[in-house]
Amino acid sequence: MSAELKTILYADDEEDILDVATMSLELVGGLSVTTCGDGFQAIEAAHRARPDLIMLDVMMPGMDGPTAMSRIRADPELSDIPVILLTARVRGPELQEYYELGADGVISKPFDPMTLSDEVRSIWSARKAKAAA
Repeated sequence: MSAELKTILYADDEEDILDVATMSLELVGGLSVTTCGDGFQAIEAAHRARPDLIMLDVMMPGMDGPTAMSRIRADPELSDIPVILLTARVRGPELQEYYELGADGVISKPFDPMTLSDEVRSIWSARKAKAAA
């Protein structure tokens, strides 16, 4: 895990949300964001880019976020990268399932573009502290 959060890979099939999140993370958060539209592309891009953190939409065609996250967790080259899931479904049982599958954090949609980078950094810091313990 790198010392500082600089690069994010974000997969979401909704272009409007992808654009807003990317602008928010880059302009407000000062981060570099690579985007893609589904879980298959996310895994391929993660191998190429080795991002500091991966954000995945839960519901995507082809391969959804939880499936992509499970494959990332099972891949020795990617398993150490923190993963955040984004979803509109944030009730108790669903949240528990996402964490049991290996999510480092869950951000609810719709998110606030002005605080998204703060939420991401908070999850990053918690994961980093956990890894250091």
